[in-house]
Amino acid sequence: MIRSVFTKKAPKVVGPYSQAIKSGDFIFCSGQIGVNPETGKLVEGIENQVHQIMRNLTEVLVATKSDLNHVVKTTIYLADMNHYVLVNQIYGDYFKKSKPARATVQVSRLPIGALVEIEAIAVKK
Repeated sequence: MIRSVFTKKAPKVVGPYSQAIKSGDFIFCSGQIGVNPETGKLVEGIENQVHQIMRNLTEVLVATKSDLNHVVKTTIYLADMNHYVLVNQIYGDYFKKSKPARATVQVSRLPIGALVEIEAIAVKK
């Protein structure tokens, strides 16, 4: 069974897609950018954006009855690869128990001028 997931604790989607899709034991989280769900605005700075993204991903996963400890794969999209080391430091603070497989790529542009976007695949608890 495939089920779309939406939570008000993460930013609203801006297109024809779901915050996440739950299919069997898997949860496919759409890419998150550093938008504060309360204001609908992008937070400023790479550090703040990464923290906001991780809070957003956490809320989406909670809505699926999962959590960051059950993330098996992430993809990080950076507008500037010079942020790689800083993003790694912050990202690593959220994945102390288990470290998911990951890819990181630099892209030419992200929605609304975001500096970073992170998508995730998790399994149910």
